[in-house]
Amino acid sequence: MILQALVEHYEDLAAQGKLARPGWSGANISYALYINDDGALEQAVSLKREEERGKKKVLAPRPMSLPAPVKRSSGVASNFLWDNSSYILGIDEKGKPQRSMACFTACKALHHKLLDGVDSPAARAALAFFDHWDPSKAREHPALVDKLEDILAGSNLVFRYSGAFLQDDALIRSAWQAHYDSTGDGPELVCLVTGKKGTAEVVHPSIKGVSGAQSVGAALVSFNGDAFCSYGREQSLNAPTSKYAAFAYTSALNHLLAERDYVGRIGDATVLFWASGGQRAYQSFSMASLFGAPTTYSVSDLQKMTLDLCQGKPVLFEEAQLDPKTTFYILGLSPNAARLSVRFFLKNSFGAFVQNVQAHQQRLEIVRPSFDKFEAIPLWKLLDETVNQNSRDKSPTPGMAGETLRAILNDTCYPASLLNGTVLRIRAEREVTRGRAAILKAYYLKNPHPDIPKEVLTVSLNPDSANIPYTLGRLFSVLEAIQSSANPGINATIKDKYFNSASATPSRVFPLLMNLAQKHLRKLDKGWSISYSKQLTELAGKLGETFPDRLSLPQQGAFQLGYYHQTQVRYTKKEEREHV
Repeated sequence: MILQALVEHYEDLAAQGKLARPGWSGANISYALYINDDGALEQAVSLKREEERGKKKVLAPRPMSLPAPVKRSSGVASNFLWDNSSYILGIDEKGKPQRSMACFTACKALHHKLLDGVDSPAARAALAFFDHWDPSKAREHPALVDKLEDILAGSNLVFRYSGAFLQDDALIRSAWQAHYDSTGDGPELVCLVTGKKGTAEVVHPSIKGVSGAQSVGAALVSFNGDAFCSYGREQSLNAPTSKYAAFAYTSALNHLLAERDYVGRIGDATVLFWASGGQRAYQSFSMASLFGAPTTYSVSDLQKMTLDLCQGKPVLFEEAQLDPKTTFYILGLSPNAARLSVRFFLKNSFGAFVQNVQAHQQRLEIVRPSFDKFEAIPLWKLLDETVNQNSRDKSPTPGMAGETLRAILNDTCYPASLLNGTVLRIRAEREVTRGRAAILKAYYLKNPHPDIPKEVLTVSLNPDSANIPYTLGRLFSVLEAIQSSANPGINATIKDKYFNSASATPSRVFPLLMNLAQKHLRKLDKGWSISYSKQLTELAGKLGETFPDRLSLPQQGAFQLGYYHQTQVRYTKKEEREHV
């Protein structure tokens, strides 16, 4: 299913000229080696271009369409027409001259194998270069001296002859294509992706760009142990994939990963989006709505577009028509040594995903403090509420992050781990932030519990609610306000000392806090004392004569929401007074 969707995406992009045909792939090139008829190196010219990355301008390698790279780990295997300095020049900075020489020898042999007999001046010049180049003198070559440090740092190199790159020579291209089409040592099997019989790819091309995976790339389809192999089929033959399908799905996946503006990160998962037809605008809209990615559109414009999509209406976004009926895919990949694991793979209409995300945002909606710059809470910000921001590792739990995203996109129940992580941070920090209150509200709206009724799961304060835990939370907020008013600038409030015990065992704490409040009221002027006394009387009237001995976890959630709602009312009134 995943591979089929990726192959279809490759074919969409190839039809638009965005991806190369089989046997060719995109590569980032830093330098061009200019050679003459005799193969002599005349100069090395940087191909790097200035790009903006965030607020900085950096020199980045030039992307070029080149012969597909070989898959290598620790062995020696050369690319054709391009590679790093070990293969092209026979030198590196690792202090292993024997290995560098072996790499150069392999590169030379490959070019002779493909270009011997090719009647092209460019081909003859390339062969002359390899025949006459002396790696032992490379470091002193005048064309390389001033660029040597950068070249040895892992830069990829190509050849240029007579004003053109070697890969643009028609006869050289034909030689490579014939070689690529004829290679393959796998057996004849039925491809699980295309359904056609052909040579199966034994080792699939590497996937590069997944956060946390090996820089040389990782495999999505691979088997390396007897326990994973069936009927004697080893490596990738246990899931037979034709050479074309392997090239297509890896090309599509690498293309998606290379477009960093359209790649999300949740926990340890790298999240990719794409739409049937290959329209990039669908990805942009998804990144903006789910991850809060920057966009030129205003919040109100995005809200209007979202509403129209939810109603089944097409919208114009980034000069493209977004059709809610378009098939949309979401893939989450996580690193696992030299392989990749699939966290989730979702397929639905684009409109359905938008509806589910919108429903999630509506559940999250809660009164916002004036200092909070986020009108809608993006997913990364939400998950941050479950993490200790003072710890070295500030990443949310991988499993919880993936499960939460899957729940949002499928409009299913939120994972219990999301609630547990939020409650843990509230207890540890004794702080109910907007994000944590929003999680509590959304969780219990989607995962209903009889101990926390909908009357407390509101956007803002519900003064008419008679729910005991909710009212206790409100009361605690008022008691905190009384203490702060009586003791301006106090370092430690009752929240720091009693918040957790008050929410868990009210009968043990609230009598003490109520007595303390009476002492604080005597310090206030008459107006404030009367105002606070009225609030205490009103809330006490809803509670009855006794406080509950113990509150369940959902009831503690109601307590925390009551505290948050009442506190926001308090701060709002304070700001209004300050602006009078």
